[in-house]
Amino acid sequence: MKRRTYLKGSAGAAAAFTLAGCLGGGGGGSETITIGSDIPYRPFEYETTDGELTGFDVDIAQAIFTDELGYEHEFQKTSFDGIIPSLNNGNFRVIMSAMTITDERAEKIDFSDPYFTAYQTIVVLKNGNISSKEDLKGKTVGVQKGTTGAGAADGLKEEFGGDLTIQRYDQITGAFDALINNQVVAVINDNTVNAEFVNQSGDVEFLEGAGAAEEAGKDAPPYLTLTVEEYGIGFRQDDDDLREEVNGALATIKENGTYDDIYAKYFAG
Repeated sequence: MKRRTYLKGSAGAAAAFTLAGCLGGGGGGSETITIGSDIPYRPFEYETTDGELTGFDVDIAQAIFTDELGYEHEFQKTSFDGIIPSLNNGNFRVIMSAMTITDERAEKIDFSDPYFTAYQTIVVLKNGNISSKEDLKGKTVGVQKGTTGAGAADGLKEEFGGDLTIQRYDQITGAFDALINNQVVAVINDNTVNAEFVNQSGDVEFLEGAGAAEEAGKDAPPYLTLTVEEYGIGFRQDDDDLREEVNGALATIKENGTYDDIYAKYFAG
């Protein structure tokens, strides 16, 4: 098994990106795949108290790029709001950051086959005055910049005839802090990330109700869902060879049980 590394500094990451030949073709060997990611975004990518990078995306990257394809790989911390321009500017080779596949994003980058299903959801304070989606009308909600959670909030604002204020934060942790501090009444974000927040805090809960998952005939979770989404790994549009390699490796880890083992590690129960 090859070594996995994590680069914290963008300058160092850019240097390693160039020296490792990350603009070249596939084939493993000495090549290093640099992965742009918004950190922290628990449980997909985050640092432990010892400074070790971990998470669902981190383990999937290990399984795909190193265990299956034979590359070394390293994560580069970057803002989600600018992650697509950074990819296309050559700051890293791929995006792996719990990124939803959308038509708008697909005009700028290519995606792997989907590897995760997610839902946009709403978390609120327990014992607060928000018990339904309609209670958000006239209130302020928190989102992370550039995310589909922000897009879902925009859709809700349109549904409310503009009567919704949206506060946009650089990282989702900023939105969570704002909720705890009563600066917003709700946070709109991916269900699994919201679930981590709910599980770690005794003061917040999911907003309940029927929603998009049930309407789409999915095995709906027991809370309100605003959207049904699929995550993909992002590539520059001239990187077809690597994308095809990754799709093959992704299919392999789904077939051999590796994917299920990683999923159970972060999402069981």
